[in-house]
Amino acid sequence: MPHSPLATPSATIAVLERHGLVTKKSLGQHFLVDDNVIGRILALARVARDDVVVEVGPGIGTLTVALCAYAGAVVAVERDPGLLPALAETTTACPRLAIVRSDALDVTPGELSAPFGPPAALVANLPYQVAATVVLRFFEQLPSLASATVMVQAEVADRMAAEPGGKDYGAYTVKLRLLTRPAGRFPVPRTVFLPPPRVDSAVLRLERVERPEPPALLETAAEVASAAFAQRRKTLRNALLASGRWSREDVDEALASAGIEGRRRAETLSVDEYVSLARLMR
Repeated sequence: MPHSPLATPSATIAVLERHGLVTKKSLGQHFLVDDNVIGRILALARVARDDVVVEVGPGIGTLTVALCAYAGAVVAVERDPGLLPALAETTTACPRLAIVRSDALDVTPGELSAPFGPPAALVANLPYQVAATVVLRFFEQLPSLASATVMVQAEVADRMAAEPGGKDYGAYTVKLRLLTRPAGRFPVPRTVFLPPPRVDSAVLRLERVERPEPPALLETAAEVASAAFAQRRKTLRNALLASGRWSREDVDEALASAGIEGRRRAETLSVDEYVSLARLMR
């Protein structure tokens, strides 16, 4: 039995033709047409029978119908009104499905929670233009969200899972790592999409981490990271001073108290070191 009867080129083309649809590059629409990839997403997501799952960009419902067979309920957020009739047709066997017509960058926690309660997981083939922003925003605004298993551009997955010292490690990585940890990944070839994208893809699982620090301190740590990476070529001390957010005395005292050498570069600091600095620079 296939995980999704829509995950083939012929089935996808048939749905698109029935509804007079074409893919919209402006919305990053690339339809997944490989059922093996659907199965691997489900295995990595580990959706439980009582989970409320959010999907962003359901398209014609290829992943949606597979999620409906595993999750307690699914809330699908679709921006393109032209896809809604096709989505309604393909998901008739999904009684615990709510479709929210909205942009994922604008949808509110209340809209996501209203149909079935607070969501526990995000599982989605995300539109590449907004993928990084959506993942961070959902973890920030949905305390109930325990995990995200998302297909994104491979370069974005590299940023999400980067470790200190590498070129992919930046302020976004620090902000995401304050809330989550990477917990699995696999590559996805371009050939499993209709039409094929021009970039490589990857599916990444992120799990929420429970940190002991109060939210206000974590927000300051994110601000410190943003300032440090804003002028990446400068030393840490000079980048923090250039931000104008803290005085010279505050920066020097914080660096000394944290035992962090000011001549280091932003990409060499761990997430915990950013938290230590934030505690001293509030």
